[in-house]
This record gives sequence, C-alpha cells and structure tokens, in this order.
Amino acid sequence: MDALKACYGDGSSDSDSESVPSSSTLAQPKVLTPLPPPPISLLDPPNFIGSLDLQIGQTTRVRSFPHVDGNYALHVYIPINISSPSKKELATFLKKVSCREPTLNVVDVDVPLNILCKNDDKLEQVALGREFHISLGRTVPIRVHQIDSVVSMLRQKLQTQNHYWIDFNKWEIFVNDERTRTFVSLEVVQGGLAQITKQIEAVNAIYKLHNLPEFYKDPRPHISLAWAPSDISNSLKKVVDEEMKKSVAGKPLKKCIFSCKFSGIECKIGQKTYAVCKISDGK
Repeated sequence: MDALKACYGDGSSDSDSESVPSSSTLAQPKVLTPLPPPPISLLDPPNFIGSLDLQIGQTTRVRSFPHVDGNYALHVYIPINISSPSKKELATFLKKVSCREPTLNVVDVDVPLNILCKNDDKLEQVALGREFHISLGRTVPIRVHQIDSVVSMLRQKLQTQNHYWIDFNKWEIFVNDERTRTFVSLEVVQGGLAQITKQIEAVNAIYKLHNLPEFYKDPRPHISLAWAPSDISNSLKKVVDEEMKKSVAGKPLKKCIFSCKFSGIECKIGQKTYAVCKISDGK
C-alpha cells in the first residue's frame, strides 16, 4: 500500500499516514481502544473531527488527531473503483488468503473476511464494491478559515491533468507505524506511478503553504483491501507470496493484477467532498 512502505506514514496520510515505512509502516494514532484503527490515509477520512464515536459492528474507531472545535479532516485522493471482471479475480485470491489467515477483516467495514468468503456475491460487493482511495496527502486537521484557500489552490494546481491508466501490479503487505494493524494491499509500481508522484508533489506544496505536514518521502501509492490486528507482516507476506505463486503457476505472467483509468482527484473536508479535477472518458 515490505510492509507499509506504502505511500503512508509520516508526512502522512490517512489510508492514515505516510513516510514510506520500510517493509512496514503507515503512520497511525495511538490505539485507545482494543481494536486499533487502520491508517487514515487508506480509509475514508472521518467527517467532522469531533465525531469520535463511529461504531462499526463492535468496533469504535479513534481519530488519529485529537478533537478540536472548528477543525475538519482534510483528505486529498484519487478515487478508485474496481471493475466487475477484476472483482472476481481479486475475490478468488482473497478467499485463498483468508483460508490461511482467518483474522483478516475488510478495510473500512471491519467485517471478518472469512465470513464473506462463504458467499461470493457478498464478498465481491462488500469487500470490493466500495470506492477505494489512493491518497495524495496525509489526512490532517485544518481550520475553517483554511478551507477555501486549500480547495482553491488544489484546483488551480491540479485542474489540468491528462488521462492515464493506473496499474496495480503488486500484492504488498503494509504495517502501520504503531504496528497494530497489518494490511493486504495492491501497490502501483509501474503504470501511473510517475503521474501520481507528481500529483503528490503538488499537494505537498499546498500543504506546506498552509503549515500542514507533508506526505511521505518516496511514497508508495496503493489501496488496501484487508487488514489483520497486530503485526503479522512476516507470516502474512509468506501466505500472499505462496498463493501468488500458485495463481500464476503454469499460466502466462500478467502485466498487472488490475488496471483502471485515472478519473480525477477529489478532496474531502469534513462531510463535504470537493471535485479538484475531473477527467472525462473522452479526454
């Protein structure tokens, strides 16, 4: 999203964070509950920062930054949707991994993956049917008076974007900075990487002007599909690597796991989503 050497860590993101962790590390807040939250950069950012009681099943998520009246969570990202044909292939792979690692949960839904694996349709719909995000900046709190300025500068700097394809070429395992969660992710290592890196640099420049923490150095763009509690990166990576070898055994090596068109950039501040740039199919 090697562990979360992904694009999240200290100058960080959300999905939660950003400073390219090594084979693992995605900046995440101190865990205040039995079940630690996934990196903000990999998830939908929280709504108003004061909302600390989002209940999902038995889990209560705790924000990565303290509640301050008048602050809102800022998250800049590329929305990613997985096509139906790709969902089937990904679901098949996740099912195999889940059979060997039963502690895996669906990211942002916190439903045990092995329960969904009993029904292929539910697995595809719940685990892979949501919108995923490639974070272009850390999820950070901003003040009300900064909102117009941030949105205006993002649009000015990023509104002119060309169409390109994003290739997710590699299954990767990431671990948050607190080592409280391990993620099964798909990383962009070729197609689209250069363009996304430039977009991250543009967002960093705007964050810097507003005295906001910048993204990781050497970011690793990715989306995360599942997570497990604690740091089980070594064992989980072994499982993923072994299943990958089985999947490609006797078959021609695919260029990438799945691809999607870059459709634009969005910025979410509190409960409101702003279109930073939109790429039409014809562009």
